[in-house]
Amino acid sequence: MTTPTPITRVVLFKITSPADQEKLFDYYRPLSATATKDGKPYILSARAGPTFEDQRRQGFTVVAVTEFESEEDMKYYDEGCETHAELKKFAKSVHEGAMMVYFRDVLAR
Repeated sequence: MTTPTPITRVVLFKITSPADQEKLFDYYRPLSATATKDGKPYILSARAGPTFEDQRRQGFTVVAVTEFESEEDMKYYDEGCETHAELKKFAKSVHEGAMMVYFRDVLAR
């Protein structure tokens, strides 16, 4: 029996202030180690960085990618994780637009 590939979540932010971008990265840096579910880390990986200057970025200046073992873990991240709640509170106070998508990689099978 094969195990399903992880859920990958991609969030794009429009944050114009470099200082606010860096502050957001400070929330993401320890995320996979400090966010816990049932007392254990549950985020497989978390990455974030500024986008490159390019007309196709449509004003999005920051990208964040997190991976979860299951949709249930991602739902917990959205609805029950205190660490993510703090990150979201800050992000909502500084972004001028955001977009989130998630998927399971069909090419990794």
